[in-house]
Amino acid sequence: MGKFKVVHYINQFFAGLGGEEKADLPPQDREGPVGPGMAFNAAFAGEAEIVGTVICGDSYFNEHQEEAKADILDRIKKYNPDFVVAGPAFNAGRYGMACGSVCKAVKETLNIPAVTGMFMENPGVEVYKKDVYIVETAGSAAGMREAVPKMAKLALKLAKGEALGTPSEEGYIPRGIRKNVFVEEYGAKRAVDMLVKKIKGEPFATEYPMPNFDRVPPAPAVKDLSKTTVALVTSGGIVPKGNPDKIEASSASRFGKYDLEGVDYLTPEKFQTAHGGYDPTYANQDPNRVLPVDVMRELEREGVIGKLHRYYYATVGNGTSVASARKFAQEIAKELIADGVQAVILTST
Repeated sequence: MGKFKVVHYINQFFAGLGGEEKADLPPQDREGPVGPGMAFNAAFAGEAEIVGTVICGDSYFNEHQEEAKADILDRIKKYNPDFVVAGPAFNAGRYGMACGSVCKAVKETLNIPAVTGMFMENPGVEVYKKDVYIVETAGSAAGMREAVPKMAKLALKLAKGEALGTPSEEGYIPRGIRKNVFVEEYGAKRAVDMLVKKIKGEPFATEYPMPNFDRVPPAPAVKDLSKTTVALVTSGGIVPKGNPDKIEASSASRFGKYDLEGVDYLTPEKFQTAHGGYDPTYANQDPNRVLPVDVMRELEREGVIGKLHRYYYATVGNGTSVASARKFAQEIAKELIADGVQAVILTST
């Protein structure tokens, strides 16, 4: 049997075409490996080779998903590959969403294996882990050397039709699929053995890991709203016209802080939404639907609240990783506390 033919999907950054300023690059393709494709070819150890590389800017893909996906699939098809690898995307949210979407489309439309790699908190994991094999990677490209061999090994196994082991054995993120297996010892004994190891402080592996939820204790209720400074914060992407901070439509890497001094009502001439993933028509017609400055000013005039904080904060929740959202919240909270704000209304979409 000859070498497996592989197509590699990467973004504009890993193709060496530029950073954020080139994120709106439409799909293109090149013969042979590009960028990290060289490392994949080495990891395939003669069993497979990259015959073509498909490249697309992260912003372009996320803002033209159906059109970009169709274009990318056509480019992949012309190389007639045996399997596809995408990324790895590490913790880059938009890149992860694109890699997951491309791999899912390849599997469903071309009926060939596809493998990608992401950091556990990449939003692409939550969206695509049930449909796609995603190898767990480090949070940044510093983990490339570890990620590539794991992705290559898994992709070759899938291409050969070999049986896969458990996620922990193969290095991919659990897909939520459970299979019955027969083992030597019955459940009660295994459970007691685990309990004994836990009591002794010895290492053990659970057979059914429980989800880890981030529990945040609620703050005490506000005692007197009429003496309280209230701030508005939104993940609905309401920004001044033109989006001066260039907050991304998906997988936001930043938030903005904007002045409401003298603003009683958000007009469509001065404000808009930067958010992708929902129809922006109604938010752009009346931005107060997402960021209720008009109602807050009424409550301020009526004395229901002490005052509306001079600044509001905005980001985009669409595809934004939990790690990024937590970081934004910590930075915003620090500023609000320093400014004497006692309550926050957080609006989404």
